[in-house]
Amino acid sequence: MAVNNKPKVIEIISPKDIWQGPASAPVKLVEFGDYESEGCAKAHEVIKKILHTYGDEVRFNYRHFPLTQIHQRAHKAAEAAVGAGQAGKFWEMHDIIFRNRKHLGTASLKEYSREAGVSDKHFLPRLIDSFYGWTVRADLLDGLSLGVRDVPAFFINGEVYTGKPTFEGLSKAIDEALKGKRKAPAKQRA
Repeated sequence: MAVNNKPKVIEIISPKDIWQGPASAPVKLVEFGDYESEGCAKAHEVIKKILHTYGDEVRFNYRHFPLTQIHQRAHKAAEAAVGAGQAGKFWEMHDIIFRNRKHLGTASLKEYSREAGVSDKHFLPRLIDSFYGWTVRADLLDGLSLGVRDVPAFFINGEVYTGKPTFEGLSKAIDEALKGKRKAPAKQRA
């Protein structure tokens, strides 16, 4: 009997494939952010309000852009979110990390993963070994290629959003994007 000694390939679900909202939403909103950033924490609250307000009209994606020179724990926090995403708990972990952004040590991240509902026994060893480090780096490189230099950075339907990430500012830009996507109402028949 032959033994298969080939290493098992583990497919990693990339953050660019994890969205909130329906695929049919006319507006795609993408944010590049850092879990330790105060500006990103404020934007996180704005995004929650946007998603609640616009419902099925907006689809949201969060990409990692840790500013490691000023936020030493942001990269590991992003790795933890990616790890939670493998268990289908990205958004739960995302919210918990922002809520606890001042306490992002490895032991705390493990605890947050349990709170998020992650039961994978490999979570902590993979976090310690930076198993998801290249996945976070891929987001960072994508952001750099799109011109991102600071966070939070937003894109609406692929176009860079240059306004302030306030509810009013993002809503106005989303409304503009929706104008071009909505179909004109059909004429009523007499």
